[in-house]
Amino acid sequence: MFITKKIIKAEFIRRPNRFQGYVIIDGEETLVHVPNTGRCKEILIPGTTVILREEGNPLRKTRYDLIGGYKGERFINIDSQIPNKVVEEALLQKRIEGLNKYSIVEREKTFGNSRFDFRLRTEKGEEYYLEVKGVTLEENGETRFPDAPTERGRKHLLELIDVKKQQKGAGVLFLIQMEDVDHFKPNDGTDKAFGDALRLAYKNGVDIFAYDCSIGENFITLKNKIRIIL
Repeated sequence: MFITKKIIKAEFIRRPNRFQGYVIIDGEETLVHVPNTGRCKEILIPGTTVILREEGNPLRKTRYDLIGGYKGERFINIDSQIPNKVVEEALLQKRIEGLNKYSIVEREKTFGNSRFDFRLRTEKGEEYYLEVKGVTLEENGETRFPDAPTERGRKHLLELIDVKKQQKGAGVLFLIQMEDVDHFKPNDGTDKAFGDALRLAYKNGVDIFAYDCSIGENFITLKNKIRIIL
C-alpha cells in the first residue's frame, strides 16, 4: 500500500508521553502525534531522522503524525494503524500462506465476548479469526513482541484458544514493520506472560504467522514469511 498524504523528514527531539513527540522541522521545534503506544526507545532517540505524515485536519492539535524512523540505515514504520491495512491487502491478494482459501475478509468482528481484527470466511461458511500485532523491536536481525507489557495482547491469545475450542480457525499474525530480518520470537524479557500465552496458544492449535515488509518512506506491503522461535 502507498501513503498518499504528504511525507516529510524531521529530526526527533523527545517524547514527553505515549502520544506526543517533538521534532525539528525547518529549524523549528514542532509538536507531532505519535500513533504508537509502545516504547519504541531504540528508534525514537534524540537526533534520529524520522518520517512525518501530514494529516491535513484543521481540527487536530498537531499537523503531523510520526509514522517511522531510521535505526542506522534501517527504516522502521511505527504507525500502529498500518499493520491491519497491510494484512487486509495481503489477505485480499491471497499472499498469506495457509489462509488462501478464505475469500471473504471482514474487519473488526466479534466472537462471543471478544473482538478480533479479522474474520475470514469461505463460500461454504468456514470461519477463521485472525488477530494482528505490529512489530517494531529489532536487534541484530531478531525481532520481538511486545516492546512493553500488554495484558490486552495476552488476553487476545487466550481468546483465540477459545475460538479453536469451538472448532473454528484461529491465528495471530506478527507483522514486522521493517524488512530483511532473520527471525521473530516473543519478548519474554519484557512480558513473559505474553510469551507463555503465545506458546500455550500454539500448543492448542492456534496458528502463528510472522511476516516482514517491503517498506519505504511512503509505502509498505507484506513481503516474506519469517522464521518463528518460541
